[in-house]
Amino acid sequence: MEYKKVRKMSGLEAAYLAGLIDGEGTVTLTKREKNAQRAITITIANTERELLEYPMRVISAGIISSKRTQKIHHTPSFVYRITGRQALSVLQQIVPYLHSYKKQRAKFVLAEYINITPRNGRYNQDLLERKKIFDERFFQITAKQTTPSK
Repeated sequence: MEYKKVRKMSGLEAAYLAGLIDGEGTVTLTKREKNAQRAITITIANTERELLEYPMRVISAGIISSKRTQKIHHTPSFVYRITGRQALSVLQQIVPYLHSYKKQRAKFVLAEYINITPRNGRYNQDLLERKKIFDERFFQITAKQTTPSK
């Protein structure tokens, strides 16, 4: 299967994108399907769709979707999302510019994710155990706790 490549960003583009992610975004692990393992995901949420068109332009991958409004007086909002190996490629380019705990999450993912994530999605028992430990360590990295424990 051919994966869509992420565009190589300039330093200025990568720095601006890192600022968007530090301020309005997440670096997390999400399940795409009920019985699937969690995949690395970068999201940026905002009420201005035009702001989210910037990552689409400079990355040349990902999607923008509408978020459901919970109350009638809420402003409609949107989410930019990129997952998997494309998200890893983005993290490689922006990690020097991140400043929040998301930098530690990005470094952790870049160091460990490929080793515990088979490209075909088929996990043996050993990989499942390693992936579970990886996920636990990843979610320990928060704004309050920035170093994963062993």
